[in-house]
Amino acid sequence: MSTTSTSTTVKVVGSNGQISLGKQYAGRQVLIEEQEPGVWLVRTATVVPDNERWLQRPDAAADLQRALDWAAASPADDQDLDRILTKLAEQDA
Repeated sequence: MSTTSTSTTVKVVGSNGQISLGKQYAGRQVLIEEQEPGVWLVRTATVVPDNERWLQRPDAAADLQRALDWAAASPADDQDLDRILTKLAEQDA
């Protein structure tokens, strides 16, 4: 069983409608859920853009890990660069 500690802090909402959560949260994204009028739940969150959500799928994560493993085990070199460039030029012609 896990225990969570809670603390209560009084903050004043400024004239511009903002409150400060503290420097430890500077730059973080938060979800603000209004549970009822005047009752808010504020949670830190990591938001993933729609066009990057595919990276969160297990199959994509596995493919990416295989690619990273291959790249780590296969250092780049330019030994065959001339041959590869010639082959590409022939394909474009």
